[in-house]
Order: sequence, then structure tokens, then C-alpha cells
Amino acid sequence: MSATEPIRSKKTIQAMESYYFFRGEIRNHTLVVLGIHTALRIGDLLSLRWGDVFDFERRRVRGTVTLIERKTGKLKIIALHRKAISALDTYSKHYRPTDPEGALFANVATGRPISRIQAYRIVRGASEALEIERVSCHSLRKTFGYHAWKSGVPPTVIMEIYNHSSYSVTRRYLGVTRDDTDAVYLDMQLG
Repeated sequence: MSATEPIRSKKTIQAMESYYFFRGEIRNHTLVVLGIHTALRIGDLLSLRWGDVFDFERRRVRGTVTLIERKTGKLKIIALHRKAISALDTYSKHYRPTDPEGALFANVATGRPISRIQAYRIVRGASEALEIERVSCHSLRKTFGYHAWKSGVPPTVIMEIYNHSSYSVTRRYLGVTRDDTDAVYLDMQLG
């Protein structure tokens, strides 16, 4: 089995983010968008409640998400990108949440959070339809770091975002290819 990869093309990211939206599957659309724009592990995404992302008093999406990461036990505060806020806003209008403790990504039949297997099926469904190879739930998390690195964010900041204990783990996550390193040599303007 091949390793999961980040989605390197911005056009492909847009296609992934749009796939379920245009099918009217707003929950699935929101899962993909939040997965890409928060760099959260799938277990943390699936543990989110409506109250984590939606201010019931003001009836609007919050600008940040605060949670305790399941794997590290560390407090994580994430500023939500405008695409994440937009997806959550659309989802909240479609879903009309009433319970702050309700699962954000709920199984329609049970109201409980969808399973990791179902999340995998959602991501794989879009990637197969769009003919994107080596993509899984973890690719969403990796995609964030790869594009942060490509846009010039220092690897140590990405390491902090991921809550990695070593730079070598972060380096593997970034999925740097030979094309990436060649581009640095070819694009460098030194004189």
C-alpha cells in the first residue's frame, strides 16, 4: 500500500472542496473543507460539537475552534480560515443546529458522530471521482502543512501547528518531492 500524500495542486484542492457542495452534501463538504483548513487529525474533527464552532447566543459561526487534541492531550486554538467559516455558515443554515452538544459531523440516522470509516469513505469518494491518487483523511491534514510550507511558513511554525515533537516528523508530513527541491534551485534569484 502506498503512503498517503498531501494534495499538491490548488486546483485539485478546489475540486475536492467543491465536489460534495455541488452534490448538495453539505456535511461532507464541510468535513473536507475543515480537514484541509484546520490541519486537525480526523479523530479530532469527528469529535467536534456544534458548540465548538457555533455561537448559539449570537447565532453565528465562531472565528476560532478550541479543543483538546485527543492524541497529544494539548489545548489547541485554531483561527478559522474564511473558507472554513463559509462552509460552517452554509452547513449551519442547512442543518439548523439546536444542541451545542450535538455532533458536528453527525450520522443522520443516529445523531452520533460519523465513524472514521465513514469519514474515509467520504474523502475517498471525492478523490476517486476526481481521479486523485494516494489520498485519505490524513491527506487533508498533510495538505495544510504542504501548502503552508510552499507559501513560506517556517517549518518550525508548521511543527508547532501539528504539535509534532520533532522536525523529522514534520518533514515527512510535508511530502517534499524532487520537483519541489528542483524548483528552489531553478527559481532562486541570487544576483
